[in-house]
Amino acid sequence: MADRPEIVCVCGSTRFVDEMRAANRDLTFAGVIVVAPGEADELITSEQKTALDALHLRKIDLADRVLVVNPGGYVGESTRREIAYAHATGKPISFTDPV
Repeated sequence: MADRPEIVCVCGSTRFVDEMRAANRDLTFAGVIVVAPGEADELITSEQKTALDALHLRKIDLADRVLVVNPGGYVGESTRREIAYAHATGKPISFTDPV
């Protein structure tokens, strides 16, 4: 894997969009390829949320590891699902804050 940059999938609650953007920026400047959650400027339908959640699992598949952005240790339901999926697929998982 030395022939390409590390790929990191950023996970976290949409309430931490600014923190996830900062993690994306910092990782990118460190030479990492970042795969981040999709963003929407408006409320999304439950069907759109289901599709985005499934797409994010595929992003985890692409990654070498997962970084969970969890200020104050907060991990929501969707992020917990993503962590469980990453764990089940053998991806290393790290957190920005203690859980």
